[in-house]
Amino acid sequence: MTAGAAPTRSGPQPVLALLAAAHGGPALAVGAIAGLLALRSDLRPLDAAVLTGAVLTGQLTIGWGNDLRDLSRDRAVGRTDKPLVTGALPVAWAVRALVAAGLACLVLSALVGWRSALVNVILGAGAGHLYNLGLKATWWSWVPYASAFGTLPSVVTLAGPAPAWAPLWTTGAGAALGVGAHLLNTLPDLADDERTGVRGLPHRIGERPSRVLAVVLLSVASLLAVLAPAGPPPAWQWAALVLVMVLAVLTLVARGRVPFRAALAIALLDVVLLVAAG
Repeated sequence: MTAGAAPTRSGPQPVLALLAAAHGGPALAVGAIAGLLALRSDLRPLDAAVLTGAVLTGQLTIGWGNDLRDLSRDRAVGRTDKPLVTGALPVAWAVRALVAAGLACLVLSALVGWRSALVNVILGAGAGHLYNLGLKATWWSWVPYASAFGTLPSVVTLAGPAPAWAPLWTTGAGAALGVGAHLLNTLPDLADDERTGVRGLPHRIGERPSRVLAVVLLSVASLLAVLAPAGPPPAWQWAALVLVMVLAVLTLVARGRVPFRAALAIALLDVVLLVAAG
């Protein structure tokens, strides 16, 4: 199959392949977080929808850019889960999708105000592309995640009727969540990445220290989301903190897939706590 040829299968397969190459799960998750934060803010519903689209399209460009950039590396290690490697998605399709999503991100970002647009395009999507272009293989692989997640609340607050940066505690909680997510996301691919010369922070410190650091950061995000806002936390947030502590212990002492799943559960709780506090 040539790079510009259309897939031979009919039906939803091309769309699913495009979504898979865009790392659709994480992209949709970040878009959903932005949408929930926007709905809880002073934004009008239409502005909240536009902002959500701006964040989502930016995240999609990061996913397609990642798989295009890593195509030769993924072929070398036989990544059959990658549509560009298997031929389920032609390279030309991914390039067109990347360009279209990039243009949409720029237009939608501009519609919610230049302050929010600059943060989303430069510190959000732009940071993700810096990761793809080389930071992923350095000690600084965590920086784009800290930047994108840490500034996400400000993408919302800077789009409001009284533009302002989000409180420092939300920036800190978001950054901690982002770096923790980076560590967790990398763990399953450590061996494949090492074979192709990708050595980010998790690869350099190892699997066990990465897991411990992820738990610490995710727990810090939980504490900030519950204790930093003004006023006493409601009972359900205290219960969530207790659950986070239990899951943190499981992450450190359990075996098999349990630690990864427990850490992922902490990350999901962090999202709930951050949105509720936002």
